[in-house]
Amino acid sequence: MREVFLHGFLANLRGILPEECADIVTTLYHREFRLFEVPIQAPEALNCIRRMRERLPPDGLVGAGMVFNRDDIEAACQAGANLVISPHCDPELIRDAKQAGLACIAGAATPTEAFRAVKAGVDALKYFPAEQLGPGSLRIWRSVLPKHLPLLPAGGIATGQIQAYVRAGAAGFGLGRALYMPGMACAELDRRAEAFQLAWKQAHGTD
Repeated sequence: MREVFLHGFLANLRGILPEECADIVTTLYHREFRLFEVPIQAPEALNCIRRMRERLPPDGLVGAGMVFNRDDIEAACQAGANLVISPHCDPELIRDAKQAGLACIAGAATPTEAFRAVKAGVDALKYFPAEQLGPGSLRIWRSVLPKHLPLLPAGGIATGQIQAYVRAGAAGFGLGRALYMPGMACAELDRRAEAFQLAWKQAHGTD
């Protein structure tokens, strides 16, 4: 399971509509995206999660985002999600997600929150908000947190920042509006996804 969090990017598809799901996740999957997030409070979120899960191969994880409580976890399970993402560190929420058989990404803004999430069994940490914390702090986090724990900077990430964060120890990134905006054509989405993947490969010396 951990390997999928080292693949590159978590795509936050805020505002996606059910009828768009198949084309959008297919486009991103072909650009080597394997992690997908739909905020669970959106009116059609559960329907979108179902449709994505039906379209994606087993190595693609569909996540419910902005998860805050046990009811959200239960709804995510019923929709077929295999991942939950919270913007904050709530050890009880992490444990509930793991007990439900779901992978879990939790947000953390301090090392104290990060260690609490680790103790609760989190699968990966969203380093959030990255635009305020910066790669310098990530380097320090990486030096003290368990080496196996993937750190995913999220919040204001642009292609020009990928290399600095990778050098600081980022295992991947959470991408929002820089990647996807509601109503975006698949051709534009593909162009943006390609640019992020190119930056990722250049940061790893594999372009």
